[in-house]
Amino acid sequence: MAGSGELIEWLVNKARTYVYTTAQPPLLAAAVSASLKLIAGETWRRERLRELVTRLKAGVVGLPWPLMPSDTPIQPLLVGDQHAALALAEGLKQRGILIPAIRPPTVPQGSARLRISLSAAHTLVDVDELLTALHELAHD
Repeated sequence: MAGSGELIEWLVNKARTYVYTTAQPPLLAAAVSASLKLIAGETWRRERLRELVTRLKAGVVGLPWPLMPSDTPIQPLLVGDQHAALALAEGLKQRGILIPAIRPPTVPQGSARLRISLSAAHTLVDVDELLTALHELAHD
């Protein structure tokens, strides 16, 4: 406990930042509305993502790390050992590519992975640079 019962009760009932954070702010509603308009009107974003995912899936063939099943822009690259996943993420970081290693306890033991997250802001060149780096690291 971080305080007395009386203090906690007072904070719950009087602390403005606690009391007023339970409702969604109007700005969030406006942002969601704008996002929905973009989603409906700009199909090129989904098409770009499909193209990037296809390029990534084709490019990892032959690597020692397979992509796990996913048809989303989040592509998990299964490394297995958590230390190897961290080393791979560090090797990519040294090449200017930021991809986090996800490891136990977040995922089961022996299933550490890199979480490749693609966005419509990425280009085919970005995916190719990632693939080049992965192939280099596979042969180090």
